[in-house]
Amino acid sequence: MSDTPVIGVLALQGDVREHLVALATADAVARPVRRPEELAEVDGLVLPGGESTTISKLAVLFGVMEPLRARVRDGLPVYGTCAGMILLADKILDPRSGQETVGGIDMIVRRNAFGRQNESFEAAVDIKGVEGDPVEGVFIRAPWVESVGATAEVLAEHEGHIVAVRQGNALATSFHPELTGDHRMHRLFADMVRANRAAESL
Repeated sequence: MSDTPVIGVLALQGDVREHLVALATADAVARPVRRPEELAEVDGLVLPGGESTTISKLAVLFGVMEPLRARVRDGLPVYGTCAGMILLADKILDPRSGQETVGGIDMIVRRNAFGRQNESFEAAVDIKGVEGDPVEGVFIRAPWVESVGATAEVLAEHEGHIVAVRQGNALATSFHPELTGDHRMHRLFADMVRANRAAESL
């Protein structure tokens, strides 16, 4: 078995191309995922930023929501950024009508918590498990985590708000690491995927 993991990016809406580039630099085979048969072929999946309600509705429309929920329950490594964080939350504090989540992290998320598009900002974030300088995070209509359950680990906070969380094979950040050229978060996720593949092969 090759050590190079195949990591998909849910390509229904959002900044898909940037994630594909970042994953390639993290020594992964990166490919877009839109349909259940494409989901079945990946070792891990990124849920990108974008509009969480739109992504969830398109996931249902393309028939990928239920297979994705099932694979996440079964331990598929998954990484959600911004809207992807909202999709991985077990509960949204202020959901839009018809908005669904994939779930997978025992956390409550508040949408657009850091403000509107014109209040976007960049900030250096110290991430537990990422060595070196702080990660430069781009916050665009970003959520934050109101609270986490006992099984979720807080990896980072910004101004007293939780902005990075991990629970088992699920990772989520409020910010967009794919927009900065610093791909350490993608390397962290690729390492999670490799570790999961190794465990499954035992």
